[in-house]
Amino acid sequence: MELLTCGRQTGRDYYEILGVAPNASTEEIKRAYHRMAFQCHPDRHQETEEAHKKMQEINEAYAVLTDPTKRREYDVPRGYGIRVPKFKRGSKVRINVNSPSSYRGYIGFVDKEPVKDAFRFWYMVRIESRGLTTVRRFAEEELEKPED
Repeated sequence: MELLTCGRQTGRDYYEILGVAPNASTEEIKRAYHRMAFQCHPDRHQETEEAHKKMQEINEAYAVLTDPTKRREYDVPRGYGIRVPKFKRGSKVRINVNSPSSYRGYIGFVDKEPVKDAFRFWYMVRIESRGLTTVRRFAEEELEKPED
């Protein structure tokens, strides 16, 4: 078996080394790691220096991508994991059934540009009901695109 079957990569992109997408789950990364470790283990390649270096790359990629803090530090400068808001100002939205708000099921419009905190985007949504207008703050996961 030749070492080339290990999917030798140029550069040091950890996702490329393991053959996974940047949005891969930890479980997908673990499966890819086990597959690559089995294929590229130096014991399978007569202890060549190249196989040893490839295995070190695979181990390093796995160590970074399975640790949430290290993965975040790795992803941000590369533009991976950067979230963009699902809705823009003026978007028509429905407050979904998972919302703890009493406005579940109502349709409204995003009143201002979304604001991002460490975990999610927040939206100010203008809701008109019974001749009254109210503006409430909702987390992105509480909103969905209404069926027209």
